[in-house]
Amino acid sequence: MSGEETFLIVGAGLAGAKLAEELRARDFPGRILLIGAEEHLPYERPPLSKDYFAGRKQLADFTVHDGDWYRDHRVELLLGTKVTAIDPAAHTVTLPDGSTLHYDKLALATGSTPRTVPIPGADAERVYVMRTVEDSDALLAAIQGETDHAGWLAVIGAGWIGMEIAANARGRGAGVVVAETAKQPLLGALGEEMGAVFADLHRANGVDLRTNTSVREIVAYDGRASGIRFGDDSVVPADAVLVAVGARPNVELARDAGLAVDDGVLVDASLRTSDPDIVAVGDIASAEHPLLGTRVRVEHWANALNQPAVAAATMLGRDATYDRLPYFFTDQYDLGMEYVGLAPRDARVVTRGDVQGRQFLAFWLDDEQRVRAGMNVNIWDAGDDIRALIASGRPVDVGRLTDTTVPLSDVAP
Repeated sequence: MSGEETFLIVGAGLAGAKLAEELRARDFPGRILLIGAEEHLPYERPPLSKDYFAGRKQLADFTVHDGDWYRDHRVELLLGTKVTAIDPAAHTVTLPDGSTLHYDKLALATGSTPRTVPIPGADAERVYVMRTVEDSDALLAAIQGETDHAGWLAVIGAGWIGMEIAANARGRGAGVVVAETAKQPLLGALGEEMGAVFADLHRANGVDLRTNTSVREIVAYDGRASGIRFGDDSVVPADAVLVAVGARPNVELARDAGLAVDDGVLVDASLRTSDPDIVAVGDIASAEHPLLGTRVRVEHWANALNQPAVAAATMLGRDATYDRLPYFFTDQYDLGMEYVGLAPRDARVVTRGDVQGRQFLAFWLDDEQRVRAGMNVNIWDAGDDIRALIASGRPVDVGRLTDTTVPLSDVAP
């Protein structure tokens, strides 16, 4: 492989930085250029709603590499720059000033953008989303105010980010109200029964969690958010409002370049797009999963961490397959949780352990009694066994699965 080849990576988050690392680890000798819209060195995003917002970590703690690493590994950084177009035929990308850069291989790691809410007041000051370190800083400053006492935070949306911010805002002494249209928080990810576990957890820690409700308006005074108005016309005051209603993948560059897209950028199991010289990783990658037998696109830290190894091999013309199961984790109050797999919407949930005491395992079963996903809550030695159950594709004996005296390795009939 010629040392003059150029590999461009568009998107300087965790996935982009790890891809540069993996290319060098596989002895790619050519030019690597990492292009990102933010001014910061690439960093991980989960701490923005977890340890960073809680005050337990600083940005340097979750920056992927320091500046010396990029210099020592000959990775060129073009930060504060957003690629405006891709020309696959010419093998070029266009920059905001109209200049172009040539590539031999291109990787897209453009991430996602928080969704907003189409209601009055959504554009007021002190209405926030959570995507960047500046977002986390600004939200924290707004609820802390200029006094020693934290103020009130209103959260629209009870997904992972909304619930993590709610927990950590409570930890900082803020009052928190959460508004959610669904029957339970985290309903789409965990279902009603497990969503109720998190609802009870937050209410026990003083969160005013309101489900089955809608927000009609973000109330503003003199251009600044001062609360939220519910569908029944009641108003809850707040010093800041966080909109946490999910994210959309940044597929515009890929779509406009003629790549195959739907909910994300369509890639095969090697993370190659419909163009053989372009790969996609992270939030935007809608990948064929050889184990699950379906396309999977998840906005999880683990994909950004692990997919780059496969993408790097693909860019170098080597065989590779991404077959890791989807994985995510959360820490809220005294509850730590890991989830692995991908549960069908109609999956049956069974539990093993003490649900009320928040020390248990949960399993999502399909209609053939196969484990499709599993969750460990405050139990830290079950992850490998859960993965093995999913990977086996074998039906289980539900009675043995839920019996804490039976090892997980022995639950198949």
